[in-house]
Amino acid sequence: MDTAHLKKLLEQVRSESLSVQDALQQLRTLPYEDVGFASIDHHRAVRQGFPEVILCEGKTKAQVTAIARKLLKKGNALLATRAQPDMARAITRAIPKATYHKDARIVSVQSSKHVKRGNIVIVTAGTSDIPVAEEARITAEIMGSRVQTLFDVGVAGLHRLLDRQKILHQARVIIVVAGMDGVLPSVIGGLVDRPIVAVPTSQGYGASFGGLAALLTMLNACSGGIGVMNIDNGFGAGCLAHRINLLGE
Repeated sequence: MDTAHLKKLLEQVRSESLSVQDALQQLRTLPYEDVGFASIDHHRAVRQGFPEVILCEGKTKAQVTAIARKLLKKGNALLATRAQPDMARAITRAIPKATYHKDARIVSVQSSKHVKRGNIVIVTAGTSDIPVAEEARITAEIMGSRVQTLFDVGVAGLHRLLDRQKILHQARVIIVVAGMDGVLPSVIGGLVDRPIVAVPTSQGYGASFGGLAALLTMLNACSGGIGVMNIDNGFGAGCLAHRINLLGE
C-alpha cells in the first residue's frame, strides 16, 4: 500500500466521509506487490491474521530470499516451509536473524510483537511422526499459539497415552499426528471433548501406501469432532489449530 493511499483513507475517516469499517474493508483488498516471479500479498495479515507463508518447494534460492526480504521489509513475521538444508543456508545467510528448524524444515523470523496465547497440544503416535508434528508446532507458535507436545504415545502402548489425559483435557485444540494404522485420533476423540486436527503421515510399512492407509482410517474415524488434514501436512494442521485456539480468546 502506498503512503498517498493511506493518507487519503485517514483523511476520509477523519472527515467522516468514510467509516472506519469501510476503510478496513479497503485495506483488506488492497493490491499486492508484483516482483515478476511472484505477486506478494502484503495485506494477508489484515485479512487472515498472519502474513503470507513461503512454500520453498519448487522455488529457487534467489526467489525465496527475495520474497522473504520483501515480507520482512513490511515488518511481518517470516515463515518459510519445506526448506531443505541448502535452501535454509541461503535464507539464513541473506537474513541473519532467521532461524532454521531442521526437523520441521521451517525457516522463521518471529514478530517483535509476538505473544503466545491459548493452548494447543500436539500428540504423535510414534517418534517417526515427530518431523510432521514439529512442522505443526513451529507454525502454530510463530502464528501466536502456546503449544505443548506429547511424543510417542501410540496405541501399541496405550498406557502411555492414558497417563497424560490431564494434559489433553487442558488443551483448547489437539493435533494428532500418526502413520501406520492411523487410529490414534479416534482413540483420543473418545477420551476428550476438544476439537481434534488429525494428520496422517507417510510413515509405515508397505501396506500403509505412503500414508494412504492412515488417511482413510482417520476419514472413517468413529469418534466425533475430528477434522483430517492431507498426508504429512503439518503446516496446515498448525494453521487450523491456531485459528481454533484463538477462538477461545
